[in-house]
Amino acid sequence: MATTMQVSPRTAVIPAHAVWGGAAGLVGGIGFGIWMSLSKPMMNTPMIKMVAGLLGSDSAVAGWFIHLAISLTAGLAFGVLLGHMAQKMVPGAVLGLAYGAVWWVLGALWIMPAVLRMPIFEWNAASQSSLGGHLVFGLLLGLSYSYIATMMGKRAQKG
Repeated sequence: MATTMQVSPRTAVIPAHAVWGGAAGLVGGIGFGIWMSLSKPMMNTPMIKMVAGLLGSDSAVAGWFIHLAISLTAGLAFGVLLGHMAQKMVPGAVLGLAYGAVWWVLGALWIMPAVLRMPIFEWNAASQSSLGGHLVFGLLLGLSYSYIATMMGKRAQKG
């Protein structure tokens, strides 16, 4: 039986795994965003400004908004696709790391370079730094997800 959450009286019921994944995605996104704000692998430009380039901006603030929107979406998908297997700490961490690596291939090696008209699947300083950041994202996502799932499960048992 799927657990659901009523978000408000006027909205549809959302699966709890999606909500938990979205929250965990934001936790992972904040960690990865800090990484990208500090990492300057190309032309002394923070990676978060490169993310802003996806929408034609060079603002770090725009980069953060874009990045957190992507993190939220990726977290929702994690919850829906893998949440039932990531409710314990170790599986959550392992699945999160693997999920971060998949997003590195899809996002950092393929989609972002293609949108920015750069070579795709290229191993360089930016893709190396991005791998580390995506693994941080995935680890924080998986650990946060398992923590949220555990706390919500305990709460449901009390209620």
